[in-house]
Amino acid sequence: MSIFLLLGGIFLFTFFFGILLEKIRIPWIFAALILGLIFAFYNPFSEITSSETFRFLAWLGMYFLLFLIGFELDLEKIKKLGRFIIKSTFSIIFFEAVFGGLLVHFVFGYSWFISILAALSFATVGEAVLIPILDEFKLTKTKLGQSILGIGTLDDVIEVFTIVVAILAVPILTGATEKVVNIWELFLILFSLFGLFLLAFGIIKLRKEVSLMKVKDIEAISLLVLGIFFLFIGLGDFAEATAIGAILAGIVVRNFLPEKRTEAIEPQIKFLTYALLGPIFFFWVGTDINVNYLLSSPLLILLVIAVTYSAKILASYLVGKKELGKKPSIFMGIALGVRFSTSIVIIKFLFEKGLIRTELYSVLIGASVAFIIIPFLLSFLIRKWKISPPDSSSIKI
Repeated sequence: MSIFLLLGGIFLFTFFFGILLEKIRIPWIFAALILGLIFAFYNPFSEITSSETFRFLAWLGMYFLLFLIGFELDLEKIKKLGRFIIKSTFSIIFFEAVFGGLLVHFVFGYSWFISILAALSFATVGEAVLIPILDEFKLTKTKLGQSILGIGTLDDVIEVFTIVVAILAVPILTGATEKVVNIWELFLILFSLFGLFLLAFGIIKLRKEVSLMKVKDIEAISLLVLGIFFLFIGLGDFAEATAIGAILAGIVVRNFLPEKRTEAIEPQIKFLTYALLGPIFFFWVGTDINVNYLLSSPLLILLVIAVTYSAKILASYLVGKKELGKKPSIFMGIALGVRFSTSIVIIKFLFEKGLIRTELYSVLIGASVAFIIIPFLLSFLIRKWKISPPDSSSIKI
């Protein structure tokens, strides 16, 4: 079978099944992951999906998702977050790191460092799923809605931190440092990392000196964005830090381009990420799941969901009961359990780098798929608990 026919099948399935998913408030791109799960049962095209060409496209999809994380990291907005949001975010992450770390360490037998790293990968929040639900019930501008979205915004910093730590830990934990016997190779790695951050800082500082407002063609701006994207990944490749390069490229583009150009280029970036390469990446994620292991150990998925949700709800209740009320604080904890693209990117990265094995990878991805029920639960609780905007009060964000 031709790789082109396989790609055509992936895109068409994602489109048609994605339409059905959107009707129940599930992101349409989730369809590609579900197709990957189907192929995990039986993959007649394993020769194609394991080929260098397909894996290159899938890795490129991961890099664009990381690029988008950096691009959407609004540092100015994060600086303005209220004290309650900052306190809530770090409390929730602390609880999840402890609860999740204990689970991974004792159930799956990983070291404490890997256990906490895996737990942090599951602490991310899928704001893209939450916003339509909050909008539908007019909760976006309320104190509760602003708290949920604010925590999701600050959570982006934790996502980047988790990825960076994972990247820096790979050579040590996999024994790759033993291969670096040449002092010049070590120098090249350190110089590459230093050069990445220096180049990012330098380009951002050039913003006031270089005006791109005169460049009318958005296609020309797209070339500049792609140039920055591949340049940073290429520099990061010297230090085996391509993921850091992708994130930094996104941060650079966001802070270098004028605001109007940023707004104009954003649809182009999201097209490449979600429409072109994203489905390939999520399909790839699904095909690597060990379905037989999941079928023989379904309680592990329920255990992961129970532990992670217990951590989020408990932390949200403790920090939010006075500020928001008991039921709204519990609702916030449940809402913050919605996750999708970012957590999957981090889990896949840990798996590809050999930091977690197939069993834990399969359980974590399986648990991510199981979270599709949360949008229904949120809608039910809003009606059941009569969580509605009593006034227009909101906290600073």
